[in-house]
Amino acid sequence: MTNMKYTTLPNTDIKVSKICLGSMTWGNQNTEAEGHKQLDYAFEQGVNFIDTAELYPVPASPDTQGKTSEIIGTWLHKTGQRDKVILASKIAGPGDYTAHIRTSGFSPSSIVEAIDLELKRLQTDYIDLYQLHWPERNTNTFGTRDYKPSPNDSWEDNFNEVLQTLDTQVKAGKIRHIGLSNEKAWGTMRYIQESKINNLPRPITIQNAYSLLNRTFEGDLAEVSHRENIGLLAYSPMAFGVLSGKYIKEKAADNARLKLFPRFARYSGAQATEATKRYLKIAEDNDMTLAEMSLAFVNQRPFVTANIIGATNLVQLKENIASIDITLSDAVLEQINEVHNTIPNPAP
Repeated sequence: MTNMKYTTLPNTDIKVSKICLGSMTWGNQNTEAEGHKQLDYAFEQGVNFIDTAELYPVPASPDTQGKTSEIIGTWLHKTGQRDKVILASKIAGPGDYTAHIRTSGFSPSSIVEAIDLELKRLQTDYIDLYQLHWPERNTNTFGTRDYKPSPNDSWEDNFNEVLQTLDTQVKAGKIRHIGLSNEKAWGTMRYIQESKINNLPRPITIQNAYSLLNRTFEGDLAEVSHRENIGLLAYSPMAFGVLSGKYIKEKAADNARLKLFPRFARYSGAQATEATKRYLKIAEDNDMTLAEMSLAFVNQRPFVTANIIGATNLVQLKENIASIDITLSDAVLEQINEVHNTIPNPAP
C-alpha cells in the first residue's frame, strides 16, 4: 500500500491525491474491463482524482469518441463510489482534429451541450473540475515551440462570454470549478482578469505538459501559478513513455503507444533521446528506474497540484503510483538540473 499524499485544489477545500489517474487509453489501447481494473487498483492505493475528456480515447476518432468517459461511468455505477472521487473532464477545443465532435468552439451552446453529454457518459449529476482542453485562438500548443502570429487568425476575444457560460453551469450545479489546459501565460491571465473584474468563475488549475524533457512551464507560467494560486495538473510526466527508458533500451512492447502511433514524435527527437540517456544514467546510478525518478521529480515540484499518470497495464500503473513514496535528494536534483542546463527542454 502506498503512502498516498494529498493536496487541495487551489481556492477550494477539495482534497485530491497528488497522483491523478489519467484515462485516455481506455476504449482504444485498453478495454472496459482493463479500465475498471486500473480504477479499482488506483482507488485501493488512495488515488481519488480521475481525469478524462470528451474526445478520449486518443488518438481522437469518431468511432471511439466518448468511450473513455463511458468506461468511467460504468465503473462509478458499478461501485457506487461517485462521492469518494474527484472527476475532471474537458471540452474539446476547435480544429480539424475534433471536427467530428463539433465545429462551434467554445460558443455558449457548445459548452452546454458538451457538459450535458459528458454527464450522461459519466453517469453523474456533476463534474468537479471542468477544463477547456486547448485555446480557441491561434497560439503555440502541442509541441509548437514558439508563438508566431498568424494573418489567418479570425478568433475574437471571447473570454468573458466563455466564463459567463461556465458560470451558468456552476450555478446549475453541473460543474463545481473550472480549469484551463494547454494554455499559455497570456490566456491564463486574461481568464483570471475577467473573473476578477466581473465576479465570474476563476480557473483554479491548468493542465499542461510537464516532464524532465519539457519544463517550459517554468518560464512564465510557474510565476503565474505561484502569484495567482493556480495549480499545475502535469500531463505526460513520462513523455509518452519515453521516460520509462523502454524505447532507448529497445524493450518497448508491440502495443506501446509510440509503436502503435509513431506520429506522436514530440519526445523522440535526437536531443530528447540524448537527454533521456543522461537521465537514465542518473536514475540507475541512484538505484531507481527512470520512470520512478521522472515521476518523483514532477511530484516534488512546488507548483504541481497533481501528477497525471497513465498506464496501459497494471505493472506500469503500480510503478507509477508507487512513485509517490520516493523523495529525490538534493544531490539527484542537482544532477537532473545539470542535464537540463545542458539540454534545456528538448521537447517543446
